Amino acid sequence: MTVAIVLFTSDLRLHDHPPLRAALDGSDAVVPLFVRDDGVAKAGFTAPNRMAFLADCLADLDRGLRERGGRLVVRSGDVVAEAVRTVAEADADEVHMAAGVSAFAHRREERLRTALEAAGCRLHVHDTVITAHAPGAVTPAASEHFAVFTPYHRRWARHPLRDAVAAPRVVRVPDGVDSEEVPARRDVAGVSPGLDTGGETEARRRVTAWLRNGIGAYEDRHDDLPGDATSRLSPHLHFGTLSPVELVHRAAAAGGPGAEAFVRQLAWRDFHHQVLSARPDASGADYRTKHDRWRPAAEARDDIEAWREGRTGYPVVDAAMRQLRHEGWMHNRGRLLTASFLTKTLYVDWRVGARHFLELLVDGDVANNQLNWQWMAGTGTDSRPNRVLNPVVQGRRFDPDGVYVRRWVPELADVAGRAVHEPWKLRDPDRAALAYPEPIVELSEGLARFRRARGLD
Repeated sequence: MTVAIVLFTSDLRLHDHPPLRAALDGSDAVVPLFVRDDGVAKAGFTAPNRMAFLADCLADLDRGLRERGGRLVVRSGDVVAEAVRTVAEADADEVHMAAGVSAFAHRREERLRTALEAAGCRLHVHDTVITAHAPGAVTPAASEHFAVFTPYHRRWARHPLRDAVAAPRVVRVPDGVDSEEVPARRDVAGVSPGLDTGGETEARRRVTAWLRNGIGAYEDRHDDLPGDATSRLSPHLHFGTLSPVELVHRAAAAGGPGAEAFVRQLAWRDFHHQVLSARPDASGADYRTKHDRWRPAAEARDDIEAWREGRTGYPVVDAAMRQLRHEGWMHNRGRLLTASFLTKTLYVDWRVGARHFLELLVDGDVANNQLNWQWMAGTGTDSRPNRVLNPVVQGRRFDPDGVYVRRWVPELADVAGRAVHEPWKLRDPDRAALAYPEPIVELSEGLARFRRARGLD
């Protein structure tokens, strides 16, 4: 009997899973393996919200496999050592896995390939599992990667998209391969109280509902803060409970301007992955340096803490930061606003904000989180690196009646209408009654400091 191992990483699904399909087609039995990798913990990526969501995903994957006659094998430790041990136990001759894009993923693949070759086992790494198009598949003529989104998107949209692969009907797992218990959300401490449920079952339910009721209005409403009209599928894309290839196909089939705008966002996700794949140092270093001399940590400490806690005195910024803490997720417009405020109005190093987001975001990954932060800090791929978002103007535009602010900042629940975005302008008696802080910085002061630091004046 021939046996193959499928090493799951950020692809925790059964639908459209090329590594699983290849393993099933080429072997009599398959070991679906997930390793709770010590290296991930050492790298600081085991935030409670992601660990709780991961537990949901693994439990759902195990249920799906058991419905097909199989089961998920869970191990803890070094991913290479555990994969080699599983190969020996199962007498496997092949390991299949999805390609990653980060420096960590590349090192893991190389270590695994070397160890498996020494054990007489072949490693097959599959593209277009975590992204719709592989990072190296869409490239300009004179460079290894696109540094500007618009030309990338034009090429991306024309590049052939593979067909989605059906979920298997039967998965046969050999006897004699032990497994730990599948982790449970209840065992994770420090989880945001409003964290969504993970797993492929929930992901597919959400996609069906989104394509039926949400995508048509996406072009017009994706920045609507109170309407919360985004898909909220980013955590499922991060953990791979949804296939980006299948999602592009299904969204395109829905048709219309909303679908086109949504697919464009999926292209943005691929864009960031191809940037990081080509420039892995961009996870911690400026992609395009502006030679910033960010404020020293000691000087900015109080401002940073106020930003983290959602008490900057700017209501829409504070609302978004409180949503992040409660849900482990933040509306995309809120992410732009809060990042602009920290890096440009407060002139704090983008890495401080990126680190805080990774501590809480359930969809926090290196490619999208770090490169979106660099975009707003003006050190990334933005063609307008010195743009500054005014939180008052943005609040009035994207939360015109203050519904989003009142939802997350109850201290302002009784402030009427658009005045909620500038509570410091209320009459003295009304202003004094608010249990809400004064702004920690004048916007004009923050803008002047940023412009001086960038040499724009």
